Amino acid sequence: MTDVVLCECFARDGLQHESAFVPTPTKRALIERFAAIGFQRVEATSYSNPKVVPQFADASELLASLARRDGVHYKATCANVRAVARALADRESGFGVTEISLLVSASEAHSEKNLRRARAEQWDNVKQMAAAAQGRFRLIGTISVAFGCPLEGAVAPDVVVADAIRFKEAGVDHVALGDTTGMATPTAMKNLVARLRQEAPGVTLIAHLHDTRGTGLVNALAAYEAGVRYFDCSFGGVGGHPAQVKYGGGYTGNVCTEDLVNLFESLGIDTGIALDGLIETAQLCEQTLGRELYGRVTRSGLSPLLRQ
Repeated sequence: MTDVVLCECFARDGLQHESAFVPTPTKRALIERFAAIGFQRVEATSYSNPKVVPQFADASELLASLARRDGVHYKATCANVRAVARALADRESGFGVTEISLLVSASEAHSEKNLRRARAEQWDNVKQMAAAAQGRFRLIGTISVAFGCPLEGAVAPDVVVADAIRFKEAGVDHVALGDTTGMATPTAMKNLVARLRQEAPGVTLIAHLHDTRGTGLVNALAAYEAGVRYFDCSFGGVGGHPAQVKYGGGYTGNVCTEDLVNLFESLGIDTGIALDGLIETAQLCEQTLGRELYGRVTRSGLSPLLRQ
């Protein structure tokens, strides 16, 4: 057992931001590397419409080729019932994922922009997807813009709490709090998590944080101190939103995996990640995208104190 469970999101949330298609064998090698160095959850792909997000046109081909590791959950994002049907078909064929992610937005404007549906319509869609999944997957509900919306501004915590409860009622036991464009503060994080633990018991909370304003790590630590034990991250801090969808402006990337692991391990919080393979994997992700990414630890190295 580790102290925290990290989900490596480079292959899905990270790559959705890339306009250039990453070859399927390259994606497969990366995902297999993530599992090999200790990630218990890996976001592998998305059953998106390839016309909308071409990066994941190879979802089934990728999953069919992917070597699996015992004890690792592999996740795919689903946008509608058709996507869930594809996930089920791949599962029946013996190479599907074990988790599927269902998304809502905490604001109307972001729901229309990102999901192309009003919130009420998206909740109907989520309920249909959860039922269509037939209990074959661990369902992960994600609440985007949970701490503030780049289009509307403030988001009431009451909305996020109600959304978490609705996910639970739909059979979704894991709920990710998405700080989609990095508006959270440690105080807001602790307050929201405290409310959710009281008002939505039985829900496993996941911190899905973005480092848009350089606050990703402090918010991750605040989430941990408030009782969250599941975290999403992405090597090099890449990702944010599909390449064709623009909102928020500037950098919107995820909390950087190598920096988050370094922080947790420096505090004596066991991540289960093999430290001797961490920087090498970060460098492989940079080679894949052909540019230097945002990881501080990739440049500086892990804290020397970790070796003492």
